Amino acid sequence: MYKVMIIDDEPIIVEGLSRSIPWEKWNCEVVATANDGMTGKRLIEEYKPHMVFLDICMPEMDGLQMIAAVKSEFANLEVSILTGFRDFDYAQAAIRLGVTRFLLKPSNMDELEEAISAMCENLKKKGILGDEHSEDGNTEDLGHENASSSFIVKNAMSYIEANYDHKLTLGEVAEKTYVSQWHLSKLLNRHVGQSFSEILNHVRIEAAKKLLVDPSLRIGDISEQVGFLDLAHFSRVFKKQEGVSANEYRNKTLGK
Repeated sequence: MYKVMIIDDEPIIVEGLSRSIPWEKWNCEVVATANDGMTGKRLIEEYKPHMVFLDICMPEMDGLQMIAAVKSEFANLEVSILTGFRDFDYAQAAIRLGVTRFLLKPSNMDELEEAISAMCENLKKKGILGDEHSEDGNTEDLGHENASSSFIVKNAMSYIEANYDHKLTLGEVAEKTYVSQWHLSKLLNRHVGQSFSEILNHVRIEAAKKLLVDPSLRIGDISEQVGFLDLAHFSRVFKKQEGVSANEYRNKTLGK
């Protein structure tokens, strides 16, 4: 049996899809449902379904980031979107990330059944049978996987650049991009060639360099402003990255 998940914040839609569709016709079974994105992501990791029907317009959820997250971690997972959000550019972005069908609410039974048929056919083409997990089989979706991974890394970098000035952790960034810490760490190393701490330190030092041109700011204050907990650590990281101390960098810059 192919395992199906339905994620939508409208219980009536979840109930309707679960009960009104003759899932056994496609050798499918609804194994779990969720009414919000974070619960949905957790259940996807737990149940490892073969296909997901996902509402991208739920509270406190970035639909595109959610799609990117599940397609990056589970490349063979088939995803169809259910939404009342009528935006062509958004639909195109979702399809680039690997969505199989973009269905506008209210969807009729013919559209839903066609989407199920398409997802089942895609799974068969990947060599995935109903008793295998969505990460098994031949991964023929590498283009979408790479697009999803790049999307996650871009959003992670944007979040780091906007939040470097406090005690930022890999866990916080992973939560904002809907992926596990382990997966985000792997993606950052693959796409940026650096660990999370190296990326964060680089962003902080670049911010510090901009502040050092103001002679009225003390180096200790700059260290705190860019997120370092102590001056000694800031000094070590600054010298390692720039080859000179923060004070030497300031004197050199102001002396130009």
